[in-house]
Amino acid sequence: MTTQAPVPAPDYGCGAGKVVLGRYELGRVLGRGATAKVYLARDLSSGLSVALKSIPKSRPQGGGGGGGDGDGGASPAAILREISSLRRLRHPHVARLHGVLASRSRIYLALELARGGNLLSRLESRGPGPGPGGEQQQQEELARRYFRQLISAVGYAHSRGVFHRDLKPENLLLDERGDLKVTDFGLSAQTAHLRPDDGLLHTICGTPAYVAPEILSKQGYDGAKVDIWSCGVVLFALNAGYLPFNHPNLITMYKKICRAQYRCPKWTSPDLRHLLSRILDPDPHTRITLDGIVAHPWFARGLDVGRWTAVMRLGDGDDDDDDGDGKDQMDRDGRALNAFDIISLAPGCDLSGLFGAGRDRDRFWTGRSRWPAPRGGGPAGSGRRGSEGSCSRGKTVISSPASRFTRLPPERRWWWSSRGTGLRTGGSGKRG
Repeated sequence: MTTQAPVPAPDYGCGAGKVVLGRYELGRVLGRGATAKVYLARDLSSGLSVALKSIPKSRPQGGGGGGGDGDGGASPAAILREISSLRRLRHPHVARLHGVLASRSRIYLALELARGGNLLSRLESRGPGPGPGGEQQQQEELARRYFRQLISAVGYAHSRGVFHRDLKPENLLLDERGDLKVTDFGLSAQTAHLRPDDGLLHTICGTPAYVAPEILSKQGYDGAKVDIWSCGVVLFALNAGYLPFNHPNLITMYKKICRAQYRCPKWTSPDLRHLLSRILDPDPHTRITLDGIVAHPWFARGLDVGRWTAVMRLGDGDDDDDDGDGKDQMDRDGRALNAFDIISLAPGCDLSGLFGAGRDRDRFWTGRSRWPAPRGGGPAGSGRRGSEGSCSRGKTVISSPASRFTRLPPERRWWWSSRGTGLRTGGSGKRG
């Protein structure tokens, strides 16, 4: 989690002159978390102001935990989850990922800039209660607006197979119009991460005050249902100005969460009180669904159904592919990006190619020494242990003292291998 302060106006005076990998000019620090810093930055090629998230690669020893200064290092898995999830999402209430760059020691994510800070700062400045002058109705309307935007983003993410798993006010930013933007997908999961035997997630993660009871039970859980629970905690905080489950002793707080022991403030309307009881249901099997939330009287009051439907459909078929084929590379491959795709690329490179299918690129597979090159070549990706990567078509993709592999045209799926001084050539086997 990285806390981001409001951005009054573009100001590149602090840190001006420092350019990251020849692409982004750094400005002042917008926020920092345990494993990252966020800078105001300007894209030198387009002039676009962005929030540049600088994430140190985790150190082999003694640097993985982070100390709150943004230099502790993030695990490759967390970085990959965030990039892979954001690439799937194009929604007005999800902070957009503009690009990714990498150096020897850091990964940089260029994110949509939200100038209004985060929702936590807004809640803290307001304090507990219905608002100044006892304006309960105005406060409830504002809570309804933010909650609708949150549900639209979460519902869209779920439709794209992405579960956030760390929804909380710190990760909900506000733009200059006061609209909400979901960010920080470092703990997200995708449908590809579901365990095959039960179709559930099993990683224990999240922020204590927002975590769902089923995660605390250390059993498998539905990613959509835990996100709904967290949305309920956010809704409670929007209405009350404080959290429903909060205690200095974590064990006591977890007991309250598992029993759904909370008390709505007296100014809470009956409809909102009922909706909260349906969302903060400790039994995930009877907890309300996203469709149920949208149909609930409190949520549906004054809702423009046509506009809502249009917002939910935004991004369908739009995966930001350069080649316009309408499919995301991860969807075609049937998996999320792996560590080789991002972390192990050459230092100092621009990873913008990850944001499109890349017409001029193909995947390759090269084996270890335990994989001797068969006579006459063999099929690429034959299932043996090896390393995966990509390169331009028709070029040598990897070399070593023992072997060299070259990708053939698309209709072929064989590689050529030279071993020692003798050249072994492959056949012309067709794909399939």
